[in-house]
Amino acid sequence: MNSQDNSNKLNHTSVETLLIHGDRPLNVTSCVSPPIYQTSTFRGKSAEDFADRSIRPRHSEYYTRCGNPTLAQAESVLAALEGAESALVTASGMGAVTVAALTVLDQGAHVVAQTNHYGGTHDLLRDLLPRLGIHVTQVDQSNSLEFERAMQPNTKLVLLESPSNPTLKLTDLQAVAQIAKAHGALTLIDNSFATSVNQRPLELGIDLVFHSATKYFGGHSDLIAGVVMGKKALIERIWNNHLIIGAVLGPFDAWLLLRGLRTLALRVRQQNANALGLAQFLEKHPAVKVVHYPGLASHPQHELARQQMSGFGGMLSFDLKGGYQAATRLLNSLRLPSIAASLGGVETLVVHAATNFAHDMTPEHAESVGITPGLIRVSVGIEALCDLIADFRQALEK
Repeated sequence: MNSQDNSNKLNHTSVETLLIHGDRPLNVTSCVSPPIYQTSTFRGKSAEDFADRSIRPRHSEYYTRCGNPTLAQAESVLAALEGAESALVTASGMGAVTVAALTVLDQGAHVVAQTNHYGGTHDLLRDLLPRLGIHVTQVDQSNSLEFERAMQPNTKLVLLESPSNPTLKLTDLQAVAQIAKAHGALTLIDNSFATSVNQRPLELGIDLVFHSATKYFGGHSDLIAGVVMGKKALIERIWNNHLIIGAVLGPFDAWLLLRGLRTLALRVRQQNANALGLAQFLEKHPAVKVVHYPGLASHPQHELARQQMSGFGGMLSFDLKGGYQAATRLLNSLRLPSIAASLGGVETLVVHAATNFAHDMTPEHAESVGITPGLIRVSVGIEALCDLIADFRQALEK
């Protein structure tokens, strides 16, 4: 086993089959469930063999910071799922976006990003990159012309997230990819909300895709992981910096990730259906001001969602008419969902969005990007839709 690319994938193209069998060429054992290579280092067969392993990039049996067979199997499935040449798993989603950005950017470079980003990415753009002499311009993602106007001669990266967290705004990925390419910049997108099942950014011209694999890929709220995917040469450049930064995923977490991936397509289909049904119910309820879900015809970018997404995802948010007090009352009245950070698990999770983002932005900035005092974010699970609707109904009526 050597580099973690997608060159030996099986001759199956359906997502369901790739998720189950995409790593079989790398499983050299007879185990149906692949083993966990829970080791920090590997024994060379000879001095010459050890020397060869030490100089080969991403060798999976040299030292686990460089590679590991369990990580390699997870990476092979992820690359096939996203339609990428190669994938690199990391210790978290923030590990993935940070090492990717630091690989592409040098001191004096310029980044064009969205105003709506996950809180950790917002901190990367606001705090870390400027300290390194990297300039950032943030624009309204719903207007592609703003990306064009923001481009500068030193723009090296366009950082995207669609749908965005937590207001479910969309970016026209094909249009922005074309703008970036015309200016010689790379594009990097957070595809965590949509998942590779619902959205294929590489097919729309995006260069690099990253995910918080903690979320839908793991699917059971029991691991922290990240992944970045793209062309093999670019992923190898990122891996070189990954070795230095050291945000390495452990073998056991890689195995949990691989196990979670097996059922991804099934879970996402159920979550898509549940989220749409719950969004339709909430939209009609008199206590709800607005529902943010790209699958609703009322979403201002619904047509764009239909063009670039095959499913609308399991995430939604809604704004209550009673503001913060109404949001608190609802959260305390729900019985099935858990009040918890993160998303993408089999269980439904709810958070007060402004509270969830309080560490990353001021109330004024939060409200300027649509995170209002009454906004509730919902990660819809795979429970029976009728039970979810009944629970939200009783909570809204209190």
